[in-house]
Amino acid sequence: MALRKAKCYRKVVRAYTRKSKFRAKAFIKTIPNSKVVKYDLGNTKKQFEKEVNLISKDKVQIRHNALESARMVVNRRLNQSLGNNYHFKLRVYPHHILRENKALTGAGADRMSSGMKQSFGTPIGLAAQVKIGQPIISVYVDSKDVNTAREALRYAIHRLPCKCAII
Repeated sequence: MALRKAKCYRKVVRAYTRKSKFRAKAFIKTIPNSKVVKYDLGNTKKQFEKEVNLISKDKVQIRHNALESARMVVNRRLNQSLGNNYHFKLRVYPHHILRENKALTGAGADRMSSGMKQSFGTPIGLAAQVKIGQPIISVYVDSKDVNTAREALRYAIHRLPCKCAII
């Protein structure tokens, strides 16, 4: 399945997503599974000295596949350089359902498409709604490993659809 461009879902809007206990009255019949599998990685028991955060500079929606991609690249970098001496935490949760109202094009499409009648769309993915200044990823490390954590988070910036800062 081909993904739509990220700019289609970048803007944060409150969608009308009615979930009813009666299936006929619910607009969203099914919710897709999140691609993000783990939110806490590394050594979760140890207390670390420093915290390095990846913070959003924009109000944006980040799709679950972008979050999973950023999580994988940061975790791989940290694991290669620090072993298990870090605590990685994904701080946002993809809860917002993205929908798409597919319209047919071409000859005779007007007779086959429903147009804007019942245009609630089919669910195609999930997104996390992120505010300005909200941390997306946190890495807890010892003082000597702060530069390694900053370098790993730099790789995650290229995977996310927003401007980010490392603090």
